[in-house]
Amino acid sequence: MDIAPSTVNKSAFQVSEFILMGFPGIHEWQDWLSLPMSLLYLLALGANLLILITISHEPALHQPMYQFLGILAVVDIGLATTSMPKILAILWFDAKTISLPHCFTQIYAINSFMCMESGIFLCMAVDRYVAICYPLQYPFIVTEAFVIKATLSMVLRNGLLTIPVPILAARRHYCSRNEIDHCLCSNLGVTSLACDDIIINKLYQLVLAWFVVGCDMILVFASYALIIHSVLRLNSAEAISKALSTCSSHLILILFFYTAIVLISVTHLAGRKIPLIPVLLNVLHIVIPPSLNPMVYALRMQELKVGIQRMLGLGKYVSRT
Repeated sequence: MDIAPSTVNKSAFQVSEFILMGFPGIHEWQDWLSLPMSLLYLLALGANLLILITISHEPALHQPMYQFLGILAVVDIGLATTSMPKILAILWFDAKTISLPHCFTQIYAINSFMCMESGIFLCMAVDRYVAICYPLQYPFIVTEAFVIKATLSMVLRNGLLTIPVPILAARRHYCSRNEIDHCLCSNLGVTSLACDDIIINKLYQLVLAWFVVGCDMILVFASYALIIHSVLRLNSAEAISKALSTCSSHLILILFFYTAIVLISVTHLAGRKIPLIPVLLNVLHIVIPPSLNPMVYALRMQELKVGIQRMLGLGKYVSRT
């Protein structure tokens, strides 16, 4: 007779939804952030769609380097879309509630797309490494089949390795608190509300971050170190300038992406004192790279720049210049 009431009480306190409170510490005027956030989201969607359309319509861009760039554009659209509609709904309509299944799905999507972006940066670094260090073998190594295999391997790696993150979060018991001081469902933000032990959740998130993103980062910077070493051995100043110009756009975005991840990890430790900083950095890291990537590539890569100008009806101007 004593067991039944305790069971009923335990199930009664299992929350059915979470409440995303928004940006901590600035709830009163966070609505003003909706304008820049919506503009960044529209820029990310528009610019990446333009990149995809341009690459598909321009025969000169049907090369592995631009194919990886097109895949990156798809990932950027997915990354921004997993979070921004809900964030804007919170800021515009005060739609703060989110069901547990929807929240766990968002956790999976954010982790998958973030790891996928890191994986595509690695593929692009390998592509540039082979193109610059082994130019004669490049057409035989980096083929269309190579692009397909590399992309599928990244999809499988990130899709499978991130599955335990939402599963482990869903296995926790949420018995009292359901208010998350965030604009989105982050793994550690959600599991911190659990009434039982979450050590395994923290450990797996740490292992995933270092094994996937950490290994990608090491290999990416190793690739560019080898590229720079190889380029500096060239005798032609023009060849050095051309090689560095080709890699500069990649390096700018890669440095921004991984620096932001490190900053988020560091500021997360100080989250209890200044909770706004890690939340704001987390949101900006989801929306800024998708809007920044296509702009940098469009400005730095001449063939892509010309292709975009043609798509926008500026072909006559391009031919005259």
